[in-house]
Amino acid sequence: APTAIIHPSTRGSRIVIGARSEIYDQVVIRCVGGNGDIVMGTDCYINPGCVLYSGNGIHFGNYVLLAPGVKIVPTNHAFQSRDIPIRHQGFLASKGGIVCEDDVWVGANATLLDGAHIEQGAILAAGCVVNGRVPSYEIWGGVPARKIGERP
Repeated sequence: APTAIIHPSTRGSRIVIGARSEIYDQVVIRCVGGNGDIVMGTDCYINPGCVLYSGNGIHFGNYVLLAPGVKIVPTNHAFQSRDIPIRHQGFLASKGGIVCEDDVWVGANATLLDGAHIEQGAILAAGCVVNGRVPSYEIWGGVPARKIGERP
């Protein structure tokens, strides 16, 4: 969409958007917080209001669906020193970035944090917060996210 904002990297991170993928209104894609790439497969749909930070890397397979307002944040600020503002402490070591395999649906306003790995066919409920592995074809929701069902 014309109102999507894609900020180019100043550190060499790549942004790759696969064929027939669509980026809708007010989506923000920004290379910050690390040197990871943002790579989307084919036929992905990123709905209005989503925010994707490159951080330690984002990798989407094919047919990944992000509902409105999803936040993809694969990085964490360092905060160990009380004498230095958090903003000036840099970032913690990577937990592996974020991976969404093929045919994943992420519900509205969900948040995926560094280390989230969503396996094929999984569904994340609206508003959930995920920072670990979600097995194939399971449905997860809540804060922190936990299994609430399975796809039939």
